[in-house]
Amino acid sequence: MTATVATTKLRHEPIKPNIGARILNSKEELLSGELAAEIRELIESRGVLVFPQTHFTNAEQVAFTKTLGTFMPEGDGEDTYNISLDPAMGAHRDYLKGSLFWHADGTMNPLPIGYAVLTSKVLPTWGGNTEFCNTYAAYDALDDDMKARLEGLRVEHAAWRSLFYYDPEPAQEVLEGMMRIGTKNLPIVWTHRSGRKSLVLGCTADHVVGMDWVESARLLNGLRDFATSEPFHYAHEWSVGDTVMWDNSGTMHRAAPYDPACGRLLVRTKTGGEEPIQ
Repeated sequence: MTATVATTKLRHEPIKPNIGARILNSKEELLSGELAAEIRELIESRGVLVFPQTHFTNAEQVAFTKTLGTFMPEGDGEDTYNISLDPAMGAHRDYLKGSLFWHADGTMNPLPIGYAVLTSKVLPTWGGNTEFCNTYAAYDALDDDMKARLEGLRVEHAAWRSLFYYDPEPAQEVLEGMMRIGTKNLPIVWTHRSGRKSLVLGCTADHVVGMDWVESARLLNGLRDFATSEPFHYAHEWSVGDTVMWDNSGTMHRAAPYDPACGRLLVRTKTGGEEPIQ
């Protein structure tokens, strides 16, 4: 008699036509690593994956993230990062105010973050959904004239540009500190090694190089408005224990406003990026 070996399969259902899938496997199946290849394949097309009520501990979340790619510790050497605007949660509070506006993580880095994983620990008293948009799908939906117009355009990105979203009159030392992060010249359309293309936008985008500033603002704002519109948009309403993962190379995200003193807490882990924006 030939022995049979049971193989774990990824079980999922779509959330919306252009973005999101809900994963139905157990925590134990996720932690086994057997589903990693299927998860990577699915997230490339769906952008965002939701794992309802996994209740990962921090150690389990780290272990799960390590099955997906090259694990990337936080800047302070810790494996996890607490995301909260509550002053009691640490020194990152002011920097995280930028998370309320559309962005991708690591735009200013040589390689942007690959996958990001968030688990909900404490709910806000109101608001606090995390919103996502699929910038692969948004690019694909542009008409041919707009795709031709965007060909070859590059955008100057600056971390200090995002500062003015939440602090329009910053202290000079705060502005100077953000300016020390530097700037990055990036294409408005990222042609990936796979051949697929996505839009590179967000609150760090300052201006289109060589374009009239008024026309540049009109173009960047219009593209962001289009990319974050309903066909490409998903807002996750958190329950404690939910985990959400997204492909940072083909999505943007932001937190909806919430009471900064309410203790809302998400824990993040991430993988390193696999290719530069080019």
